[in-house]
Amino acid sequence: MRTRRYYIEIAVVAIFSALLSVVAYHHFFNKSQVIYNYPNYARQVAYSDTGSQPIDFTYAAEQTIHAVVHVRTKSKVETTYRNPIYEFFYGNGTITREQPVVGFGSGVIISPDGYIVTNHHVIKGAEEIVVKLNDNREFDAKLIGSDPSTDLALLKIDGNNFPFIPYGNSDALRVGEWVLAVGNPYNLTSTVTAGIVSAKARNLNIINDNYRLESFIQTDAALNPGNSGGALVNTRGELVGINTAILSPSGSYAGNSFAIPVTIVKKVVDDLREYGVVQRAFLGITPTDMNAEIAKQHNIATTIGVYVSDVRETGAAKEAGIKKGDVVMKINEVPVQNTAELQEQLSKYRPGDKVKVTVLRDNKEKTFDVILRNLQGETKVVKSTDVAETVIFGAKFAEITDEEKSKLGIRYGVKVVELTPGKFSRAGIEEGFIITRMNNKPVTSIAELKKILNNTRGGVYIEGVYPNGVIAYYAFGI
Repeated sequence: MRTRRYYIEIAVVAIFSALLSVVAYHHFFNKSQVIYNYPNYARQVAYSDTGSQPIDFTYAAEQTIHAVVHVRTKSKVETTYRNPIYEFFYGNGTITREQPVVGFGSGVIISPDGYIVTNHHVIKGAEEIVVKLNDNREFDAKLIGSDPSTDLALLKIDGNNFPFIPYGNSDALRVGEWVLAVGNPYNLTSTVTAGIVSAKARNLNIINDNYRLESFIQTDAALNPGNSGGALVNTRGELVGINTAILSPSGSYAGNSFAIPVTIVKKVVDDLREYGVVQRAFLGITPTDMNAEIAKQHNIATTIGVYVSDVRETGAAKEAGIKKGDVVMKINEVPVQNTAELQEQLSKYRPGDKVKVTVLRDNKEKTFDVILRNLQGETKVVKSTDVAETVIFGAKFAEITDEEKSKLGIRYGVKVVELTPGKFSRAGIEEGFIITRMNNKPVTSIAELKKILNNTRGGVYIEGVYPNGVIAYYAFGI
């Protein structure tokens, strides 16, 4: 018969086992519950954005693809090669011949009556421009006008009810916003790629013009040769830019693409349609991007804005009271952080327009009413009939400004603004070159240049300077 002591021992063992089970549970099993909670928490974070819908590009693509056209150009370029037989008999074996060249690019229809925007470099020097629509119809295009300083050109095809892309607002674009690039890379017509706005107001110094206007939208949407002149659109199918360039060591897409903002495009198009030439409004300053070094040197309490390195004597800024050493902060209450943004804001206006310019002077803001002027220091608009375009031996010339004279330290000169096949291009002269002397005679005007050439027999010896200050010499025979 089991004793009372036996049952007490059994009870003690049972109680001890129960206590051990409780301790073991809390020590081991409850820890696994904590581990389980962590992934549960992570899942909550990962799914916190489940309310948003995937980005759908189909609407924007369908709305724009038929309004982006394929642009084909025919032009001539000069090729030079050496012929040993010619060299043996005539002493000069260099032979120059004109070769036909076919170029390709893109364009954007911006109105139902057939106005098309493309890049200046797409149609530059073209003798024939043919536009092909997405439905395979082809049209001969007329060049309404072009603007090398913005790399934009306006074409026109005959007809009505063309599909077109409405203007959007590039000022409202935000970094990180989705955009689509529509164009014809490598002649692959109607190609659509997507990306985001990577940056705004990029100045790349890629436009070969003394008064270039660069304030590019940077995107990672894929662009390749043939995309130039195509559309950059937002997800609503609105035009926000004209695709223009890529930054690449190979010449093909490498992650950085650039488009001209539609705010600049619209102004250029309106000017070309109304006046035949773009109305550029100038503030009349020598701008420099603010940085920490300038701020420290001049005790300025900001590192953003545009530092006024100099003011033009006959410019709008000096007339309004803006001084050397001021920092331009706003144009009509729109902040400007660098020269590119300043140029983009000024590009919206014409000579004679009044704008409010806010500057920082002695670390205090001051606002001036400025009446903008053109390159000649006047407030009137310029029409195409007022622009003297003189073409001699394949080169187009223009008078230089007082600002250019002051910058380069010269008293006179005539600038080569555009080159087509001819004696000047064969001599190696490049666009932007300023001719100061010809056959040891000063070139004070286009009329004087023509006079010297008309009175010259035999050879021409040319002296001059490029916008970067490099002095150069050229010669050719007449």
